[in-house]
Amino acid sequence: MDSIRNFCIIAHIDHGKSTLADRLIQSCGAVEERQFRDQILDSMDIERERGITIKSNTVTLLYDSPDGNRYTLNLIDTPGHVDFSHEVRRSLMSCEGALLLVDASQGVEAQTVANLYLALEYDLEILPLINKIDLPSADVEHAREEISEDLGLDPYEAVLCSAKRGTGIEDVLEAVIHKLPPPTGDPRAQLQALIFDAQYDPYRGVVMICRVKEGRLRPGQRIRLMHSDKEYQVEEVGYLQLRRVKTDELAAGSVGYVIAGIKTVRDIAIGDTITDAESPADEPLPGYKEAKPVVFSSIYPMSTDDYEDLTTALDKLALNDAALTFEKDSSAALGFGFRCGFLGLLHLDVVQERLKREYDLALILSAPSVRYQITLNSGEEIAVDNPTLYPDPSQIDSATEPYIKASIMMPERYIGVVMELCREKRGLNTTFNYLAVGRVELTAELPLAEVLFDFYDKLKTVTQGYGSFDYEMLDYRSTDLVKVDILVNGEPVDALSQLVHRDMARARAMRYCERLEETIPRQQFKIAIQGAIGGQIIARTTINAYRKDVTAKCYGGDITRKRKLLEKQREGKKRMKVVGSVEIPQSAFMAVLRSDDKK
Repeated sequence: MDSIRNFCIIAHIDHGKSTLADRLIQSCGAVEERQFRDQILDSMDIERERGITIKSNTVTLLYDSPDGNRYTLNLIDTPGHVDFSHEVRRSLMSCEGALLLVDASQGVEAQTVANLYLALEYDLEILPLINKIDLPSADVEHAREEISEDLGLDPYEAVLCSAKRGTGIEDVLEAVIHKLPPPTGDPRAQLQALIFDAQYDPYRGVVMICRVKEGRLRPGQRIRLMHSDKEYQVEEVGYLQLRRVKTDELAAGSVGYVIAGIKTVRDIAIGDTITDAESPADEPLPGYKEAKPVVFSSIYPMSTDDYEDLTTALDKLALNDAALTFEKDSSAALGFGFRCGFLGLLHLDVVQERLKREYDLALILSAPSVRYQITLNSGEEIAVDNPTLYPDPSQIDSATEPYIKASIMMPERYIGVVMELCREKRGLNTTFNYLAVGRVELTAELPLAEVLFDFYDKLKTVTQGYGSFDYEMLDYRSTDLVKVDILVNGEPVDALSQLVHRDMARARAMRYCERLEETIPRQQFKIAIQGAIGGQIIARTTINAYRKDVTAKCYGGDITRKRKLLEKQREGKKRMKVVGSVEIPQSAFMAVLRSDDKK
């Protein structure tokens, strides 16, 4: 076990985690040059296109050290975006050490600090690395100062490297061997293995990726999953070396995959503990936390025939993405669908994109919402994340909404515009912390519902890309909540209803009305699009009717002839409006649910 090292790479988004993983894989000879491609661990097209890591990826590398020993390195490349921190948390549970990457040109950012605290929560050994030292804007001494001041780590332990150029990669590998501890555990003890990820193979069923903490896993062994209490027989175990490589056993300290003929996705839970069915362990492994969704949205198939396909796709996706939650839902306008919980808007966007690409589904999403706590006059408390379940306002005593503690790091010249942005979003208790020369951390308490829509985009705009943002959930606080309905030709469209703070209701309703006016095609009669709180109309736009020139055939003559024809036309349009129904195209739903800046 002294020759094994289990570690992951953690950092803020875009600090070079995947590029460093590429260089480590090449340096250990795990892939031939002709088969190599950038971001080799990022298997999804969407990850490659956007340049972000969405899924944690595991690879086992064999490294021949200059001291003559061969080491097994189990490397996990993690995402950097705050929406995927659940992936990072699960990866940290299966490691003893973490490489904390800091960009030499940008220094310590919000997610760097958040990931450091996560790693310390699991008592990991932290090895700081300063990456991108080849950039003209790199300031290594400033990065060292921030590592010391902001992170409390020894700045002179930091290894300097450039993942893009391959500079310092040998130093990184040597530091991993000499500074990160080997795993602990007893191969002769009762089996305990943590399932920290899973994949679905259409031919083999569920492929569990696990870290063996105690004991051994062998083909033919009867195992029990401690969460579901189901038993299976192991068919195959092995290592992940960019592909699955079979082996005879996985002993304590190893990271690898297990195939046990599990055909139904619902039978396994990420974070579960595998033990031996004959001599089981006394208790499951501690430390795993369920992801708590903070953003809710309903997903409906465009064609009702695709409902079964959507059910299957969400089942398989939830196995691969443990943070996704869903339950059945229905809408008068859009039919049957699912109410899904996400960790943030990027998470929602990625799930929608994956369903579209991997399962070939055309989908409509309802407006994202957070979960409100509502107290009724009877004293009963209910949680509402779906506007259709909002009770009658006359029955409501009080409502509370979730608040977050936002941490924003930026150059100090942007303090004014960021404070103004926080004020717009109903921010409270704004404080400053000067981290290093010219660099400030601003913390503010914000309602989560305000942050959902466009806060991150606006922050990047006003700070010219230099601001970084991270948040943690605080508590629930009193709010003046109203339900805004959108009426098209007098008929409410339930999929577009939303719960908002009263001060924001008119602006949000007006935006929805304007979007619908742009996208709903004109009819033979006028269409009124209205935003309403109960019976009170707060916003309105009108789509004008097609109008035939009925007076064209009148040539000269008295004005009353023209007026008579126009009156007749007006009466006809009035009758048509009563019986006419407005079909809202799918493009209108999509346009309304996009954020402000994407017309």
